[in-house]
Amino acid sequence: MQIRLGYASICYSISDTVGFKTINYTNYLQAADGNSKLDLIIRHNLETLSKIIDYNIKNNIHFFRISSNIIPLATMASVVYDYITPYQHLYEALGKKINQHNMRVDFHPNEYCILNSTKKEVVSNAVAILEYHYKLITAMNLDKAIILLHIGSSVFGKENASKRFANNFYKLPKEIQQLIAIENDDKIYNVEDTLKLAKELQIPFVLDYHHYRCNKGVDLDLAILKDILSTFNKRPKVHYSSPKNKTKKDFRSHHDYINPFEFITFIENVKESNQDIDIMLEAKCKDEALFRLVRNLKLYTDYKFIDDTTFEV
Repeated sequence: MQIRLGYASICYSISDTVGFKTINYTNYLQAADGNSKLDLIIRHNLETLSKIIDYNIKNNIHFFRISSNIIPLATMASVVYDYITPYQHLYEALGKKINQHNMRVDFHPNEYCILNSTKKEVVSNAVAILEYHYKLITAMNLDKAIILLHIGSSVFGKENASKRFANNFYKLPKEIQQLIAIENDDKIYNVEDTLKLAKELQIPFVLDYHHYRCNKGVDLDLAILKDILSTFNKRPKVHYSSPKNKTKKDFRSHHDYINPFEFITFIENVKESNQDIDIMLEAKCKDEALFRLVRNLKLYTDYKFIDDTTFEV
């Protein structure tokens, strides 16, 4: 069984890539030329992303989440700006590097992307967010990307809310439907809820193990795990993070790093599935957390490392 480790959004090992520049709507309006300022920010952010991709390639990181924040104000209807055409050569260069090195990337829109909201304006905003991510994926010509969503609202109960998600999902263009995956969350939609909807919509279910620990539902036995992994028609992915601490207040929050012993226990359970998987580490220290975990795995296990971030169990 082969496991590849990845991280999300920003790279702490490159000092000038920690975070992407942004601008809010008020500052955009107050700027002497808001579109010129926006242009500078977009070019900076795409250059920053390119540096991160280069770092990933040099360090054999095959799995990465691209930040959704690289284009500020992209989904605001009152901001009329073409964030694709003037930068097409930059997008193509990024996509070429990603595809040539067989790097898997995904996007994870923020909490405002609520496809099953009872409010029309919120659903419209969610659709705009999905269209924005689709445009980025298309501009980069990415062939291994997904857009990962939470099911969202539970207004009028989970069953009705899941039906709203399905109804709005089927209203999306087919090309966007084909990019969407869903994950369980830490408060409302547990593994059982998410698996049921994923099977109904025939879309991938990304298991978030930390969310599972917060909101268990059914036990995550081997049969359920295999069921989850089978929702992918390619290599499955899961999320893993450690709680900030063990208190009830902070358990849901992500720690800066990964607890290696708990992670090893997780791997020993997952390996029973005998399925190659990609694991997104959702730790606040990003790539630093990834490589600290690698060092710990080499110290405490006999896992066979194929390269810097890939190992066999």
